[in-house]
Amino acid sequence: MQRVFVAGHRGMVGSALCRQLAGRGDVELVTAGRAELDLLDQRAVHAFLADQAIDQVYLAAAKVGGIHANNTYPADFIYENLVIEANLIHGAHATGIQKLLFLGSSCIYPRLAEQPMREDALLTGPLEATNEPYAIAKIAGIKLCESYNRQHGRDYRSVMPTNLYGPGDNFHPENSHVIPAMLRRFHEAKERGSSEVVVWGTGKPMREFLHVDDMAAASVFVMELAHAVYAANTQPMLSHINVGTGRDCTIAELAQTVARVVGFEGELTFDTSKPDGTPRKLLDVSRLAAMGWAASIGLEDGLAGTYRWFLEQADGVRL
Repeated sequence: MQRVFVAGHRGMVGSALCRQLAGRGDVELVTAGRAELDLLDQRAVHAFLADQAIDQVYLAAAKVGGIHANNTYPADFIYENLVIEANLIHGAHATGIQKLLFLGSSCIYPRLAEQPMREDALLTGPLEATNEPYAIAKIAGIKLCESYNRQHGRDYRSVMPTNLYGPGDNFHPENSHVIPAMLRRFHEAKERGSSEVVVWGTGKPMREFLHVDDMAAASVFVMELAHAVYAANTQPMLSHINVGTGRDCTIAELAQTVARVVGFEGELTFDTSKPDGTPRKLLDVSRLAAMGWAASIGLEDGLAGTYRWFLEQADGVRL
């Protein structure tokens, strides 16, 4: 029986990981909310990991948000993410935990990286300015894992997901990512009987979206790969693997799909005064595919399920 700690279990990704692992007969899940464990407190993190006799760590805890949140709170994003990952990765090493999986973000890649983005595009060019502090923190997490592997022989792995969505997402009208923001905006427009919905930006940027349950499945898949298999599909100084669908769409196409899922029949207009962000973000997922994993939840089906969750949990979602 493996004692597995999911850090950030109440977040969208962490809760999906818990769903993925909960039915396993060989796993004993360990979780801790903020009232029980402050991940910004190094001593508390180390004491918790030692006391709980943890075998594996899934590091899904992070401060996350969309373009507006990243632009508004850059200091919070870089500080909190750096401290959380440093505390957990070093704490895992200090307490003898051999296996850890760090969840990063596709924003680690250069703004104008060749598409689709391969793992070796890391650190080859300037980052997208609107989320650079967050991206730098995530790059530091990858390098922390690499460094503990090189110096101490740990088995700390990193996965880089594309844009995620699904149950448990943040539906705040300003601080959320594009899919929950759109679902809420289109839903409220439908409820009001509005004739139009305004979408930020030009609608031209292209994005790839992965359902969080697919992300959780991929994370467990990567964590459980034999060490030799994982090592053969990464390289020295490049120990991370992309996770995505390998398909993208424009923001305008996404908006049309969301409108269809929600049942909004009005017009779509685009506020070109708002930032677009990176022109395109599509991951090269050939490494993961070669190892035998592929996403299984289509975008429209995933959006429909997320919208149902939003409606069912309306009183409890983060509004």
